Amino acid sequence: MHITTMLKYYNYDIVFQEYPDEVTLAINLTMCPNRCVGCHSAYLREDIGEELTHERLTALIDSYDGTITCVGIQGGDNDPEAVLAAGRYIKQHYEGRLRTGWYSGRTWLPDAATLAASLDYVKTGPYSAKFGPLSSPTTNQRFCRVEADGTLTDMTQRFKKKGVND
Repeated sequence: MHITTMLKYYNYDIVFQEYPDEVTLAINLTMCPNRCVGCHSAYLREDIGEELTHERLTALIDSYDGTITCVGIQGGDNDPEAVLAAGRYIKQHYEGRLRTGWYSGRTWLPDAATLAASLDYVKTGPYSAKFGPLSSPTTNQRFCRVEADGTLTDMTQRFKKKGVND
């Protein structure tokens, strides 16, 4: 069974900073439509990589069984419904053992029920050099925990760099 023919991934890694307090399998999706000026992963705009099927997603997750606590979908703005479907699949298939997250460059979110059924975390907002990344005090991006009722708890402050007097 396929998630969609519209989601492709180029690479993945285990990361520790993108989702606070999580050991995350971050899957980098391609075909990004956002074209943010200054994007650090501009190659992810291309139609490259392997199709992300349920089978491939399961194989990636299972290869890190017992190591990861979260699966982060990085990108996928070309097909948000497929990203949400992937999140639901992970939540159902892994019966709450893994949290899910989505790094999106968009500024909108789906309705609360859809969001809560699919994701535990969401980062929204396009990258803008003028405002900086999540760690910048002037960032336009937001990182939120998705509560069970679909409301959002802003966690962006967790990314701010601390000074020596903080």
